[in-house]
Amino acid sequence: MKTGLFCNYDNHHQDARRAIFEQVALVKQAESLGFEEAWVSEHHFSESNLSPSMLVLIAHLAGLTSTIRLGTAAVLLPFHNPIRVAEDIATLDNLCNGRLLFGIAKGGPFPEQNKHFATPMGESRAQMLEAMALIQKLLYETDVSFNGQFYQCDRLTIYPKPLQRQIPVYVATGDDDGIGFAAKHSFGLMGGPPFALERLRNTVAKYRELSSSGSENLILTRFFYVARTYDEAVSEALPFIRKFSQKMKANSEQVMQKSSSGHKPFDRTNICFDEDYLLENSIIGDVKTCRDKIKKFQDELNLGTLAIKPSSCDLQKNLESLTRYNQEVRNYV
Repeated sequence: MKTGLFCNYDNHHQDARRAIFEQVALVKQAESLGFEEAWVSEHHFSESNLSPSMLVLIAHLAGLTSTIRLGTAAVLLPFHNPIRVAEDIATLDNLCNGRLLFGIAKGGPFPEQNKHFATPMGESRAQMLEAMALIQKLLYETDVSFNGQFYQCDRLTIYPKPLQRQIPVYVATGDDDGIGFAAKHSFGLMGGPPFALERLRNTVAKYRELSSSGSENLILTRFFYVARTYDEAVSEALPFIRKFSQKMKANSEQVMQKSSSGHKPFDRTNICFDEDYLLENSIIGDVKTCRDKIKKFQDELNLGTLAIKPSSCDLQKNLESLTRYNQEVRNYV
């Protein structure tokens, strides 16, 4: 199992420049500790997560690092022109000397994003899958012609081509169509911090029924904080968890109100944003608690990468937590 860092560019102190460079400090620390990957999220119209221009941030990290692989977690494809995404991804792969990992998602539950990017929520998944099919052709083929429901091109070749022969692709999905698409192309899967173990287990099982190739490439993201005692860890992480819970519950209520397709309520076997649920499904606690939780995820899901999201609002404490993970947790699971 590889270890990754999940990068949300948290704006804990209402200072954009500070948020950006505190995240850089965490990435540099992760690289110095031998973490294999760093994954950058995409968020829009958010005071708390300053990563709307994810690919720009990854280009910045590419110039400041040399060994850690850099991943998109994830490009929200319905909000972008796939031709431009293909050009940017190929360029980024050259910039970071073949260290790029390419995660994709449909976006949500953030109704404001769909509204302002003029993307109906009911079409997001279909757009994501079609966009990725086009991007995959553009990255590696020449004279590409494509006539889809949403995207078209005629005898198009993009330059540059990626440095890697095949950039690894990961799909954040629990939907049957998304799972089938990932399995068909041997793409990996991604699971977000609030995704329940039962949901993840079902997703992986469905994938493995369709294909054994790629099923070992599951990236699991989890909120993380390890301290000397369980109570100390929970106390340090709780302000972040509470803020996340409140934000996501508000967004979820908007989804339910605006949904015209009978959007299913969130529940604890799928995804939930209650504080106690988030704490239980995160890797937060003393060393033994964190080891046990990681071991359970490993046993149940056969993880390819565990991407941990430091959950203190204090940079120094997050740096210390990463060091403690490396010294007292990582080699014991």
